[in-house]
Amino acid sequence: MTPLNEYEQRQIAEAIARAERRTDAELVTVLARRADDYAYLPLFWAAVLALALPGLMQVILGWPGMRGLLVANIVLFVGLCLMLRHPAVAAWLIPGVLRRWRASSLARQQFREQNLQRTAGGTGVLIFVAEAERHVEILVDQGIDHHLDARARAAMVARFAEQVRNGHTLQGFVDCIDACAELLSEPVPRTHARNELPNRLVIID
Repeated sequence: MTPLNEYEQRQIAEAIARAERRTDAELVTVLARRADDYAYLPLFWAAVLALALPGLMQVILGWPGMRGLLVANIVLFVGLCLMLRHPAVAAWLIPGVLRRWRASSLARQQFREQNLQRTAGGTGVLIFVAEAERHVEILVDQGIDHHLDARARAAMVARFAEQVRNGHTLQGFVDCIDACAELLSEPVPRTHARNELPNRLVIID
């Protein structure tokens, strides 16, 4: 994953500015490098395996003895901790359902923290990406919900997620912003010049 440079971030800000010249919707973009570091999972699996494997060998083979079992538990735990902390190995330990839940939870947290629920007329739109999880989510406030329904959002999310998987995160943001403007320009046209929320891309490292 290559961080977006200042020029690329400016392209996203300009796309938001273009969109908000067409609609009263307040668009905010957030890019999280990852939704969680999942540091607890290698420790959890190391503890489980360090307890289970020597115990299973003792039951089946009668080896090691009680003192040897304790030593095996400790040595295996330390060894597994070191091995499972390697990023390539650790990635296999994270269930997909956990990745999606953590990314979705962070999206909802960002909706609140970026004050999208406080816009005039409830016109907040969050376009959120958790890059490591390849997770894209579009959250909208009540004033937008019936104009940008679940089906429309799902289509945009599917396309954007594919772009993220292919390493085209910047283009995904721009296309998604343009698509939101196209869908909202008629039902929620621009009626005022105020800009309630910043246009810059929010990056969470």
